[in-house]
Amino acid sequence: MEYRVIVLAAGEGKRMNAGENKQFIKIGHKPLILHTLDVFNKDKWCTSIVLVVNKREKDRMKSILKGFPLKKTLSLVEGGMERQESVFYGLKHINDDGSIVFIHDGARPFVSVDSLHELAEETSKTKAALLAVPVTDTIKQRKGSELNTLDRKTLWAAQTPQAFHYDIIYHAHKQAAETGFLGTDDASLVERTGHPVSIVKGSYDNIKLTTPEDLNRAQSYLKNK
Repeated sequence: MEYRVIVLAAGEGKRMNAGENKQFIKIGHKPLILHTLDVFNKDKWCTSIVLVVNKREKDRMKSILKGFPLKKTLSLVEGGMERQESVFYGLKHINDDGSIVFIHDGARPFVSVDSLHELAEETSKTKAALLAVPVTDTIKQRKGSELNTLDRKTLWAAQTPQAFHYDIIYHAHKQAAETGFLGTDDASLVERTGHPVSIVKGSYDNIKLTTPEDLNRAQSYLKNK
């Protein structure tokens, strides 16, 4: 089984309040983005990596990657104004109808290889799948003054990677771009085309580092690991 991965690292990460792209913040002894890339670099099923970066940070990213022991082909692609646009640029760079493509947030450094393999196997069967975990909190929905409690047995928190056959996800992004639709994730674009997306149960360790508190969790995770 093989897949290619688009890793997104072009976002500003304003909620981190770090004064720089959170991908450059050190977790342990190396920048966050290198922790994420390391997972795919070591996975035998991953054939190549497309790293989408901010144009202004491209040289800095190149400098960081110089000391990284790459085993895969890694391409740097400049991102867009929105995450969705950045993914589309990554897809255009790949341009391969026959492959399974993973789309992953650079700020999720702790996804496991077992989860990646389960996702690839599911995608080979269904053509579209994502990692997600069951919601554990009680979720309230407010409409005006009306408050409803949603059935959490039906709710899943979406994670990345999200994985697709190339033609499925490229078509979904192309259609969204042509109609001006902005989705909350890549799976939502595929759902909009009518193609079903299946769920692979992920891990609660696969956190996205968004706030300063998340950095503390990440440091603790690495220490315990």
